[in-house]
Amino acid sequence: MPRLLAIDYGAKRSGIAVTDPLQIIATALEAVRTHDLLDFLKKYTSQEDVKTFIIGMPKRMDNTASENADRVIAFVKQLKKAFPEIPVHTHDERFTSSIALQSMIAAGSKKSDRREKGNIDKISATIILQSYMESIG
Repeated sequence: MPRLLAIDYGAKRSGIAVTDPLQIIATALEAVRTHDLLDFLKKYTSQEDVKTFIIGMPKRMDNTASENADRVIAFVKQLKKAFPEIPVHTHDERFTSSIALQSMIAAGSKKSDRREKGNIDKISATIILQSYMESIG
């Protein structure tokens, strides 16, 4: 079975999470520099079967798009053009960074690990993916 792949898209760095082939468990995969993201995805999809891309859509508390939403929308267009055969869905990413940080604290992560922004990005992508799976399941 193909995997689901989620992206926590950021201006500098993007977190990536994937499901196992049975689409049961969401796992942090990688944090990559955003300008390398499409190349990373091309390499990954050449090695793994990806069914769907899920992109975190930044929203404000009142459900309107945040200032980063325009960048995410532009990336979604690039992604659809680069991978026309793979569906792309957006999913609300409100609070994922703060939930990711709290999860790291609860898990006993060292302060140095929590300062590493890539770790938060990967966990945020995992939270987006888990939330998406719950919404469709």
